[in-house]
Amino acid sequence: MSQITLTKRQQEVLDYLKETHRVEGFMPSTRDIQRHFNFASQTAAMSHLRALEKKGAIVRKANKACGIGFPEEMEREEIVDIPIYGSIAAGMSQDVDSERDGCLSIDVSSLGLHGNARTFALKVRGESMIDAHICDGDTVVMEFREPRKGDVVAALIDGETTLKRYVIEDGKPFLRAENEQFPDLIPARELVIQGVLVALLRSAA
Repeated sequence: MSQITLTKRQQEVLDYLKETHRVEGFMPSTRDIQRHFNFASQTAAMSHLRALEKKGAIVRKANKACGIGFPEEMEREEIVDIPIYGSIAAGMSQDVDSERDGCLSIDVSSLGLHGNARTFALKVRGESMIDAHICDGDTVVMEFREPRKGDVVAALIDGETTLKRYVIEDGKPFLRAENEQFPDLIPARELVIQGVLVALLRSAA
């Protein structure tokens, strides 16, 4: 690979991308870059990313959630970027944050998934799933697919979202916590499964 000449700030941004990816396991968002370097706007962060791409220091990846990778990773076809869509309650149900908050880069083949699997990630809040070893601060990777009985799911129940066990009894589906201090959640109007758990990333805290 030929030598790439970067400005001091471009090198700093590249180093930040690589360090965040190495330590956190996901690419920072443009908002993260803006905050880290105190840029006036996300547009300034995008300008640096475009400059890095033009010089070949990063690669824009088609059909990837975050759209950024490093040239040395391009041969690893099963590495995919999974968008993190905020957090989800593992307690009483509540609204899920819908704003994308970075990405995870994961070898999907290690999860038994195909590269075209429709996946997303959420940060866990609460203790209702601790008996399933899902703790506050963990990150769950979810797949868009039909649930099976016993799956852990992200579900919209009567307008609010929560992470629970999908249970069917007497032909009626409902949600069950993995913590005896939390009650079953019986839908009054609707129960929509938004994703099925396929991986759990433990919080370092």
